[in-house]
Amino acid sequence: MFCYLFDCQIVVKIIEVKINEPIVIPERDISGHKGDFGEVLFIAGAAGYYGAPYFSALSFLKAGGGYSRLASPKSITPFIANKGSEIVFIPQKETAEGSISFENKQPLLELIAKMDFVVIGPGLSLDEETQQLTRELVQKIEKPILLDGDGITALAGNPEIIKSRNAPTILTPHLGEMSRMAKLSVARIDENKVEIVRLISRQLNAVIVLKGAHSLIGYPDGTVFINMTGNSGMATAGSGDVLTGTIAAMHGLGLSVEDAVRKGVFMHGFAGDLAAAQIGEDGMTAQDILEFLPEAMRIDRQGLNQDLMAIYSGAKVI
Repeated sequence: MFCYLFDCQIVVKIIEVKINEPIVIPERDISGHKGDFGEVLFIAGAAGYYGAPYFSALSFLKAGGGYSRLASPKSITPFIANKGSEIVFIPQKETAEGSISFENKQPLLELIAKMDFVVIGPGLSLDEETQQLTRELVQKIEKPILLDGDGITALAGNPEIIKSRNAPTILTPHLGEMSRMAKLSVARIDENKVEIVRLISRQLNAVIVLKGAHSLIGYPDGTVFINMTGNSGMATAGSGDVLTGTIAAMHGLGLSVEDAVRKGVFMHGFAGDLAAAQIGEDGMTAQDILEFLPEAMRIDRQGLNQDLMAIYSGAKVI
């Protein structure tokens, strides 16, 4: 029996899992401008957390997105800008702990109204003021939202906020964050990943990406996909932040939210595989995955060869 939030039920059937095979990305408009390839706001970062906002906002651009804005605490913005000058920065007022202050709520909502997509959470911190800001923003935002990291933690105890949203919601938890959402131990989830991803996706009416070796993607209709790209070298700090930006980029390039999630997960893993082929899995960093995103996009647009398609299509019964 699985008890998730306020609902307990017995799972008695085998749940079908589909392979996350590559989805075709729309061709780029040769006369398009940066706004035609997605405008995304990343609400991320806190004192001591410079990498997460950088990797998430820049990976959006590296995967083909058009206009990346980053709302992060004003004290850390210059350090991130020194490394990712292609990002447009929206410095934010800070709490005493160096995280994004609640004072920023209304200006953020006004900016979000102009965006296509919003990412909240990478390196955001667990400061209660910032966590409350996250909860109130999610209630008000009428655009697709991707919640990652500390953004997921902010909503873990308030699932009704996610369930009540009309616009699409994407959650990208690792096992620990999934444990907080499902109120189950990590060990229990690890033993029953498919069933739990399916239950949470349906009950929250959200798309769930359970990150890990062969990440799972769950949809509110009960469909679950398993991703075959990626390798153990990607188990490194910042890798999940690159994933958030990659998913956002796929939406900016013209895919629906549902397809953007599948394609983003696929491309993130594919970039990691290209990095591993050149430098090996040991010592791979999020920066390496980030740098291989353009090459992954180039190869994908040309069409994966038969060998790669065979690898990424999963096991076959013969």
